[in-house]
Amino acid sequence: MEHSKRTSAALTTACSALLYFHLCGNLLRFILLCKKMAYQKVNADQRAPGHSQYLDNDDLQATALDLEWDMEKELEEPGFDQFQLNSAENQNLENSETADLNLDPIQPATSPKGRFQRLQEESDYVTHYTRSAPKSNPRNFCRLLKIFCTAIILFISGILIGYYSHKNCPSNATSSGTLDLHLYQEILKTIQGEDIKKSFRNLVQLYKSEDDMDISKKIKTQWTSLGLEDVQLVNYSVLLNLPGLSPSSVTLSSSGQCFHPNGQPCSEEARKWSSQDLLYSYAAYSANGILEAEVIDVSYGNADDLKRIKKMKNVTNQIALLKLGKLPLLYKLSLLEKTGFGGVLLYIDPCDLPKTANLSYNTFMVSLNPGGDPSTPGYPSIDGSFRQHRSNLTSLLVQPISASLVAKLISLPKDRTTNGACSPLELPNNEERIVNMKIQTVTKFETVTNVVGYLKGVTFPDRYVIVGSHHHTAHSYNRQEWASSTAVITAFIRALMLRVKRGWRPDRTIVFCSWGGTAFGNIGSYEWGEDFRKVLQRNVVAYISLHSPVRGNSSLHSVASPSLQQLVAEKNKFNCPRRDQCPKTNISSEQIQDDADYFINHLGVPTVRFTYEDIKTLEGPSFLSEALFPKHATKIEEMDPFFNLHETITKLSGEVILQIANEPVLPFNALDIALEVQNSLKGDQTTTPQLLALASRLRESAELFQSDEMRPANDPKERDPMRVRMLNDLLQDMEKSFLVQHAPPGFYRRHKRQGFDP
Repeated sequence: MEHSKRTSAALTTACSALLYFHLCGNLLRFILLCKKMAYQKVNADQRAPGHSQYLDNDDLQATALDLEWDMEKELEEPGFDQFQLNSAENQNLENSETADLNLDPIQPATSPKGRFQRLQEESDYVTHYTRSAPKSNPRNFCRLLKIFCTAIILFISGILIGYYSHKNCPSNATSSGTLDLHLYQEILKTIQGEDIKKSFRNLVQLYKSEDDMDISKKIKTQWTSLGLEDVQLVNYSVLLNLPGLSPSSVTLSSSGQCFHPNGQPCSEEARKWSSQDLLYSYAAYSANGILEAEVIDVSYGNADDLKRIKKMKNVTNQIALLKLGKLPLLYKLSLLEKTGFGGVLLYIDPCDLPKTANLSYNTFMVSLNPGGDPSTPGYPSIDGSFRQHRSNLTSLLVQPISASLVAKLISLPKDRTTNGACSPLELPNNEERIVNMKIQTVTKFETVTNVVGYLKGVTFPDRYVIVGSHHHTAHSYNRQEWASSTAVITAFIRALMLRVKRGWRPDRTIVFCSWGGTAFGNIGSYEWGEDFRKVLQRNVVAYISLHSPVRGNSSLHSVASPSLQQLVAEKNKFNCPRRDQCPKTNISSEQIQDDADYFINHLGVPTVRFTYEDIKTLEGPSFLSEALFPKHATKIEEMDPFFNLHETITKLSGEVILQIANEPVLPFNALDIALEVQNSLKGDQTTTPQLLALASRLRESAELFQSDEMRPANDPKERDPMRVRMLNDLLQDMEKSFLVQHAPPGFYRRHKRQGFDP
C-alpha cells in the first residue's frame, strides 16, 4: 500500500510537470509568433556606385539574429525517449494534449527601420518530448521515473534559487547604469586640452602650405591611423560664387569719395594693406552690376518696418541700409526683394556686439545660398545629374560693409556713446544719401570634399549617430575656426578608439563627418545628405554638431532640439567646470546655423550643439553668426590659451554622443516636444482656440506616453526587447512629425516660429 501511494504521488507530480512544460511550450510559441509578426522586412535601398558600404550593406540592413529553440535536448536522457504514464492521470493528460510541439527555426524579425536585435539575452528554454508505446519492463519504468523526479526537483530548485537571488539583488538595474557612467568617464578622461592645442596648431600650419583637398587627405590619414573604420573622401563638383579680380566699392555721389567695404579709401595702398580681406568681403551668389540710388535705412528689415517705410517713400530700385541680426538674412532679403529694392548695404551694428569685440573696421562675408549646390537644387551633385548654371540666387545687389563705412555714409562722429550707453547707427530721416555701389563676382565649378569615417555598432549597426565638424574650403576667408572644430572631433575619436582597441564597441554606429564647402552654404553636408537621403531618413538617430566650439569665453551656450533638451540640461548641470560661467542652465531650441541644417530641417533629426560664446550673443536668436569674419589663430588662442574650453566642449559633446549611441532606450523626451509646440502657439496672435486645444491634447498624450511607455522601457526589470525596439523607432521619428513643407526662406522647416508673417 505504501509503495502504491508513493507511486501515485510520483505520477501526480509527473503529470503536473508535463502540464507545466506543455503550457510553457504553448506560451513560448505564442510569444515567438508575436515576435515574428511584429515587424515586416523591408529591403535596403539601392544606391549609386561609390557609396559607403556602411550606409546600406547587408550587415546593416539585414543584421542576422538567430533565435532557434531546440526542445529535444532538454529532456534527452538514456532510455527516456519512450516514456508513457500508465495511471488515470496520464490517460486524461494524453487525451487533452495536442500534437507534439514542432517549432520551426525563428527567422530574424524585421521592421521598416531595420532588423530587430535583442538588448539582452533570453533565458527561456523550451523542450520537446515524444510519445511512443509504453515499455513493459517495470524496472525500466522505475528507473526512468526516478530520473524524471530528480530532474523535476532540480528544475524547481533552480527556479526558486534564481527567483530569490534576483529578488534579493535589486541593485542590478542601477549597477548597469553606473557601469555605463564609469565607462563614459574612462573614455573621456583621456581628452586633454594640451593635446587639442597641439592638434590645432598642426592644422593651422598645415593650412599655410596645403589647399582644402590636401587638408581632407590629411584628416583622412589621421583618422585612419587612430583606428577609425572605412574612412572615405566623398567628392562633389559644385557651383561656387567667388569674388572678382578687384574688390567691390561704394562711392558717395555728392562728394565722389570712393570707399572699399572696410571703410578705407579706394587706393592702391589700401588694396595692398588687406587684399584678401577686401576681395572676400562680399555676398556669395549676389547679383552683379552697378547701381546708383538713394540709401534708405530699413533697420533690421522686419515686415512692419518695411510697410511703414513703403508708405513714406518710393523704394523701387533704391538701396536698403540693413542691419544683420534679429531675423534670418535670407528672409529679410526676400522681403526687400518683394518690396522692390534694388540693392542692399549690409552691416553689423556695434551695439549688437559684445564690448570685447571691436569689429568696426572688419569686413565679413555672407552666403545667400540656402544650402547645397545651387546647380542641383534638391538632388545630389553626382555624375549624370542635370546642372543649372545659376550665377546669382537673388535679384538684389548685396554688399557687406563695415560699421566704420556706415558711419562715414551717414556722417556720424566717431564717439557715439552717451552716458556709457551705445547709440545704434541710424540714418536721419530728413537727409538724403545717394551712393554708387559696384559688385563683381564670378561663378565656376569646384570640387568640395567631405571626410566620412565609421565606427560600426555591435547591437544596432543600422542606427547612426552623426558627429559633424567642418574643414577649410578653398576660395574663402583665411579663417582658423575650422581648425578648432577639426581638433575637437579628432580628440574625441582618439579617446574613443583607445577604448575600442580594448574590445569595446558602442551599440549604435557612430559616423564622423568633416564637411567641406560650409562657408558657401553648407554645401558638403547638403550634398551628402541628398545623396544618401533615403538611408539617412530611415536610420539616423541624432546629429551632434562640433561646428565652431569656441566663439568667446564668457558663457556656455547649448542649443538642442526639444526632444534632447532634458539630456543636455543634465550634462550642463554635472559638467560645468566653472559655476560662474554657467550659473543657470542655458539651453535653447533656436535655429542652428551650420552643417546640421539639412539634418534638422529636411530630415527632422534631433540635434545638439555646445559652444562657448560671449554674453551679448546669448540674449536671443541674433543670427550674427551668418557673418563670417576673418579669424586668425592668435585670436582663438587668446580666447582659450590653455584650450580648457575646447576640452570642456569635447567632453560634454562626447558624453552625449556615448549616451545616445549606447543606451538601450534612446534618451529622448516626448513631453518636451509637446511643451515646445504649446509655448510657440501661445505667443502667436494668429493661433486659433482649436489649435490650442489640439496642442493641449498633444501634451496630455505625451504625458501618458512618458508614464505608460517610457517608464517601463527604462526599467531593466520590466524592459521587453521587442517593445524597446518599437519604442526607439517611435522616439527616433518624433520630430519628423513637425516638419513644414514650405517654410519662409532662412527659417525652420520644423515648426512655425515667432517673428515673421506666414
